[in-house]
Amino acid sequence: MTILPTIIKADGSSEVFDPLRLQASLERSGAGVHAAKRIAETITATVMPGAASKEIYTRAFALLRHEARPVAARYALRRALLELGPTGHPFEDFVSHLYRAEGWQVETRKIIKGKCVTHEVDLYASHEDQNEFLAAELKYHNDPSYKTDLKVALYVKSRFDDIFSCDAATRSCPIDRGILVTNTKFTSEATTYAECTGMELLGWGYPTNNTLFMRMSHAKIYPITTLTGLMGSEKRLLIEQGIITVDEIVRDRRTLDPLHLSPEHVGRLLAEAEGLLTLPASSYGTVSA
Repeated sequence: MTILPTIIKADGSSEVFDPLRLQASLERSGAGVHAAKRIAETITATVMPGAASKEIYTRAFALLRHEARPVAARYALRRALLELGPTGHPFEDFVSHLYRAEGWQVETRKIIKGKCVTHEVDLYASHEDQNEFLAAELKYHNDPSYKTDLKVALYVKSRFDDIFSCDAATRSCPIDRGILVTNTKFTSEATTYAECTGMELLGWGYPTNNTLFMRMSHAKIYPITTLTGLMGSEKRLLIEQGIITVDEIVRDRRTLDPLHLSPEHVGRLLAEAEGLLTLPASSYGTVSA
């Protein structure tokens, strides 16, 4: 019987390395069964006790990138979201883009009157077909180990409650739903509280049947930082120009002009972007990278 090594996760905790879990995460990204199994076996053969999960992810990403760049790009989605920072504004723009792709009319950083005070909500969205209106509070983190906790959930819930309590005759805009969105994960206390109070949460691994990863995958909305053919400085420049998502450069290749890339480089980038957007939507909850 093979004894598997213990590895160190991003939050400092330890767990036994699970090659089947690694293989499953590769398959969720769009890798074929045989390719995912081969990569998982290659990494399993050399994982040392005490290895960091980040190290394992980096090796898996490199091998996957050699197989297919679009698949590697989707495997790296969680870290691509972390690269949108350091401020939360690009993440707000990204989530707004996601909601628009899902059929919502969106406003960002909107002032809404509550019963007691006024509030600035990060995202206000309306869906005419469903006659639905929602407000979203977004919490962006650069650290993959950071989890949005109970304190944040309590604070956001109190803000939404004040908006819900506003007299219907004097409300400046209707709100049917309030949702707390993060690019990382929630603590167990935060999810327990949300489930008890009926508060909506959206994060990397929550809710399990409609995670942020699943929403991105189904809507084909991916951050520009996902593309493996761009350097960090090039990603930053595009974000500064307001180019947040991959589909934007596919619709108009002129959005890449500020980078002054060669025609060949542009061609490779567009091929990766188009390949990423044509990957089948994932029915799985998250990619663990």
